[in-house]
Amino acid sequence: MPKESEGQKKTVERVMHEFKHGELEQRGGRKVKNPKQAIAIALHEAGASNRESPKKNAKALARTKQKERRGETAMAEKEGKTAQRKITGDGGRTKSELYAEARKRDIPGRSRMSKAQLQRALHH
Repeated sequence: MPKESEGQKKTVERVMHEFKHGELEQRGGRKVKNPKQAIAIALHEAGASNRESPKKNAKALARTKQKERRGETAMAEKEGKTAQRKITGDGGRTKSELYAEARKRDIPGRSRMSKAQLQRALHH
């Protein structure tokens, strides 16, 4: 059996992480509960399946890598930077941008506030 490339290992690692955190889904959107099925999906996405032809494996790996670059994996959607911005709801503003807004609104104690405190003060 040929050895997996570094990219394939990373893909398998990501898919198994998604499974561990309950983020791995089948085509129909149902959660994967069986570890053997998760392994099969990981090998398929990594293009390392012994059930597919080398040509199909290469296509699967290319498709997966494109998906990872675009940030369309379940892990990226639920844990990545974009997901964190959606949670905070500040539009991804930096602390200095928040501080400038606080200065405009003349919020007292702004110089000693953390980014989270500035966000809270500006939302009230």
